[in-house]
Amino acid sequence: MNMLIQPKPIGKLIAIGGAEDKVSDSAILRRVMEFSGIETPRVGVITTASSIPDDVFAEYKDVFDRLGAGKVKHIRIRNREDVIDAEMLKMISQSDVIFISGGDQMRLTSIFGGSEALTAIRKRHEEGAVIAGTSAGAACQSTTMVYGGHATDSLRKGAVKMTAGFGLIEGVIIDTHFLERGRFSRLMEVGATNPEYLGVGLGEDAAVLFEDDTIYAFGPGHVILVDSSGMTGSNVFELADGEAVSAHNVVMHALVDGNQYCLSDRRVLGRNELRANSLEQRNAYT
Repeated sequence: MNMLIQPKPIGKLIAIGGAEDKVSDSAILRRVMEFSGIETPRVGVITTASSIPDDVFAEYKDVFDRLGAGKVKHIRIRNREDVIDAEMLKMISQSDVIFISGGDQMRLTSIFGGSEALTAIRKRHEEGAVIAGTSAGAACQSTTMVYGGHATDSLRKGAVKMTAGFGLIEGVIIDTHFLERGRFSRLMEVGATNPEYLGVGLGEDAAVLFEDDTIYAFGPGHVILVDSSGMTGSNVFELADGEAVSAHNVVMHALVDGNQYCLSDRRVLGRNELRANSLEQRNAYT
């Protein structure tokens, strides 16, 4: 019996915590462009998650134009009819960088889920395009996505709401605006109920590149990793919804620009074993 083997994507996948700098150095967005490996990449901006799509597009068009984009197109998908629109699909297929803006991630998944447009995004990623997203556009990238849960007291059974994401990265759960909105308890609750997932908490103006089994942190902000794989005990299976969860021996890491983490080994890489990628050739912490 022949098994269907999915092609390994050769494009870059970048998740940004939100509120990234767009007016001064724009360090994160500049790197997003550089990851394409093209001098003047064509950028498609998906604004589906936003309630003010035209304003959001105008803001990103200004910054990507300033950073040297060849063309910046608005992939203005607002409903389920748009995900089969030939012009929208053409813009996705012609983009070297596909950038997904912030807003409401449930809008993204409910509109894109199972669609030709999502298939086209995955195909461009497989072919080599950069897929980058900020805030909701980052949270949607994982196979399972967080879409709700009170920041101050989510360490209760059932408090964090999860649903299917875009499936661009497996084995992680991504949360955004992580430090600024105090979302530690959200990833703690996720880890207590799903210890196989690595929680990736992205602070504002912070980003990660997912490449092979390595997470590369970059940008001025912090990336917080919550690893529950070695958890030695939890009461979650005994509880009714809403009751307080305990979780023992959960490991956390705070990463900054230049730090790297191995997903398969579940550890931060040391100075002498940092891995080079197409952009980061330096092998030292900054």
